[in-house]
Amino acid sequence: MAEGRKILIVEDDADISMVEEAYLQSAGFRTRIVEDGAQVAAALAEETFDLILLDLMLPGRSGYDICRDIRDKVDIPILMVTARTETLDKIRGLGLGADDYITKPFDPAELVARVSANLRQYDRMQGSKKTEEPEEIRIGDLRILPESWKAYKGGQEIRFPNREFELLKFLASNPNIVFSREQLFEKIWGYDYVGDSATVMVHINRIREKIEEDSKNPKILETVWGAGYRLNK
Repeated sequence: MAEGRKILIVEDDADISMVEEAYLQSAGFRTRIVEDGAQVAAALAEETFDLILLDLMLPGRSGYDICRDIRDKVDIPILMVTARTETLDKIRGLGLGADDYITKPFDPAELVARVSANLRQYDRMQGSKKTEEPEEIRIGDLRILPESWKAYKGGQEIRFPNREFELLKFLASNPNIVFSREQLFEKIWGYDYVGDSATVMVHINRIREKIEEDSKNPKILETVWGAGYRLNK
């Protein structure tokens, strides 16, 4: 699975980037290292990558800014690397479109496992695009086109990263049913994913910001307190 896959490492600490590169290459991945955020756009324009390993504390531009800028431009997993342990910092990164995070200091073997897990899940999502699905799902003025992985609200296209779209599509395909956070995590991220179900809440909030008239008072994608989430149709 790693054979031929290329990882963009965005890390200003040479000692850390060398360790990341050594372990990823030993697992069969190809790598490229850039040392600051200003180089990310150029690297993405020059080459195709399968995953971005993004340090949050970078000189010049933070990883948060980079993630926000590139999330809707590249349809690949973004794995944050952070020295911060506060939950709010992790949620902020996930809220900007990152797929996962790992906290320094980390076991390099865990890093390889996280990269592999994110790529497996990405591959599953890409494969699901090819399965036979309904041509269109309508919820009010929201149109979801599962086969083309597009969504429109009031005629305006809405951009969703992979996991957001997969989560929205699943809920829209099963309307008026309450799913717990754990059920959604297992369905969208998979049993072998290294992470926790709090990720679901972040992605739900991002979806609401795009489809609700008032994301603070959602009418389409509701929270059923003590039970989970339900998409109303």
